[in-house]
Amino acid sequence: MVAGLVDRLRAAFGWVGPVDVAAGPRGALGQIWRVRVGDDRYALKEIFGRPPSETLLAGELAFAARAAEAGVRVPRSHPDRDGRYLVSAPGGVHLRLYDWVDLGPATAPTTPADLGTLLAGLHRAAPATAHELDGSPPDPWYDHAPAADRFHGAAASGAPWSACLAARLRDLPELCAAVTAAEPEALLLCHRDLHPENVLADPEGRLVVVDWDNLGPADPSRELARALFDWYCDGTPDLDAMRELYAAYRAAGGPGRLTGPADFSMLLAGHLNFLLRQTGVALDPAAEPRHRDWAEREIDETLRLVPSPGQLARVLALLGAAGG
Repeated sequence: MVAGLVDRLRAAFGWVGPVDVAAGPRGALGQIWRVRVGDDRYALKEIFGRPPSETLLAGELAFAARAAEAGVRVPRSHPDRDGRYLVSAPGGVHLRLYDWVDLGPATAPTTPADLGTLLAGLHRAAPATAHELDGSPPDPWYDHAPAADRFHGAAASGAPWSACLAARLRDLPELCAAVTAAEPEALLLCHRDLHPENVLADPEGRLVVVDWDNLGPADPSRELARALFDWYCDGTPDLDAMRELYAAYRAAGGPGRLTGPADFSMLLAGHLNFLLRQTGVALDPAAEPRHRDWAEREIDETLRLVPSPGQLARVLALLGAAGG
C-alpha cells in the first residue's frame, strides 16, 4: 500500500517535506493509515472495494456537519487541492483524508448515559429519509436476514469456527422471525454502524464518532436497540448499563423506543449478513491473506455477539416496560 503512495499524496494535497505513513486500525470497509507531515497529523483511509460516489460523499459530509452543529464530535474531512474528497492512488486504490485525533476505547469515565445522550443527539439532528443517499431504496442489509441454508456450507467446512457456527444456527429460525422491513415513514438518516470501534474517546474522555461509510436510512428505534447490544452484550447482557443508556437517550429527546421484537431487526440482520460475508471471505482461497485473517477474527467475535432469543426477550421486557 505505501509503495508509490507518498508521491501521490504530495501531488494531491500539495505537501512538501517529509511525509511518514504507518499502518493504523482497520475495519470491514477500509484500512486507516497514520500520516505525519511536519507537525501535522492525519488519518488516511484506504477504501476496500467500490469507492463511494460523489452523491454519497456529499450526503455524508452534509450530515456530518449537521451532527457537528448539534454537538457531536466528528473528525474533519479534507479535500485535495482540486476540492475532491476522494483521491485515487496507484493500483486502483481510493483514499480519504481526515484530521488525526488521538482516540481510544470509550471506557470509564465514559458512561452508558454519555452514549445514550450522543445517540439521541444524532437522531435529533437526522432528517427523515426513505432512500439511500444515492436515491435508491433502503439497503436490505439492515432488515433482511439471510436464510439458514446459506450458512450450511460454512458450518460444514471444518474451519475452527464451524462447530460454533453450526450451534448458533439452531437459533436462526426464531431470531429471523423477528426481522421485518422498517416502515418508510419511520426512517431517519442514521450512522448505522455505531459499535465500540466507531464511537471512541479523546484523551479528555469526550466521545468522537468515526467511520460514516454506512450512513443511510434506518428506524431510530432499531439503531437504538442495536447500540444497546453492540455496547453492552458481549456474551451476557449488562442490563444495568442498557437501562442507563436507554434512560439517558429518552431524557435527551431521542425519538426511538423499544416496543416489540421487530426493533431488533437491524441488530440481527446486520450481524447475520456480516457473518455470512466474512465466512465467504475466510473460505475464499483467492482472498488476500490480510482479508482472510481479519475475517477469521471477525467471525469469532460475531458468533459471540449474536444474541439468543432469550436475551432479546429479557431486554425487551426490561426496557419495553419503561413505556414512552
